[in-house]
Amino acid sequence: MKKKIAIEGMSCEHCVAHVKEALEGLGASGIEVSLEGGYAVCDTDKPDAELKSAIEDEGYDVTGIE
Repeated sequence: MKKKIAIEGMSCEHCVAHVKEALEGLGASGIEVSLEGGYAVCDTDKPDAELKSAIEDEGYDVTGIE
């Protein structure tokens, strides 16, 4: 299932890498992280709460998941 995650607090390519690694750690695939857009898109069947927790553990704020 494709999900778009709105993320605040990313300011550089290192932030993008941290978010991507967090999602890879949950087994997500097809991950695209947009620094300019402030979002990540991925294919995953994990619950939204688990995605939110993994990203927020990296120090970013998840403001929505569609």
